[in-house]
Amino acid sequence: MDKILFLGTAGGRASTFRLLRRSGGFLLNLSGRWIHVDPGPGAFVYLHQMDFDPRDLDLVVLSHVHLDHSADVNSILESATDGGKRYHTALLAPRSVFEGEDRILLPYLRKRLAYEAFFEEGKIIKYMDVKVKAVMKHRHHNAETYALLFNDRILYVTCALFEERMLEVYPKNVDIMIINTTLYSKRTYIEHLCVDDAIKLINGLKPKRAVLTHFGYEFLKHYDPQEVAKQVSIITQVETIAAFDGMEVYLH
Repeated sequence: MDKILFLGTAGGRASTFRLLRRSGGFLLNLSGRWIHVDPGPGAFVYLHQMDFDPRDLDLVVLSHVHLDHSADVNSILESATDGGKRYHTALLAPRSVFEGEDRILLPYLRKRLAYEAFFEEGKIIKYMDVKVKAVMKHRHHNAETYALLFNDRILYVTCALFEERMLEVYPKNVDIMIINTTLYSKRTYIEHLCVDDAIKLINGLKPKRAVLTHFGYEFLKHYDPQEVAKQVSIITQVETIAAFDGMEVYLH
């Protein structure tokens, strides 16, 4: 059965680097393939603590280059390829991950990839039994950032400034919408989503279920994400849950 495993649920610099919660992104198991999305700080260690062998990874996906989403990508790829002995793992990411002055992928690891592809808005990429669509390019602090749709079932709304265009471009009625809800309330000049933004997205797109994650420092300091998710469920009439470290969600 397809599922999501949240390695960590911290979002933004403060909660990530103060280790209020784990980071490390999340794992997807889709059509029997393992995908690691946004392997931030600690991802390599957390995989092993959960008895997951990185050599089982078929695909690594980065939504953007920010450190809380990408810090462990080189360690993950090195271990997934078993130091170059295995040749089956692909990397899908913005071009800025691979090239340019802000690139983060070590050049020698690029040679060990079985496949690579760059995201562009609207582009669909297929690898093995997995289909990933870069649904929309986000505005997010000058980083090339994309919302991603996996196998037409899971919509990952990564870090972004809310735009009404999201309600037009994003698919409706997906099985699960994962929303990086870093802020509780909107803050000027910070290009992250807040709870009100999540409510707008859920109300407008009506996924079957929604998951809030990637919580920032102020959010975790002053609010209980579980209680917030309950309120969002009441307002939207869509089952909404707050992710916690190690949480598993199965797709029906």
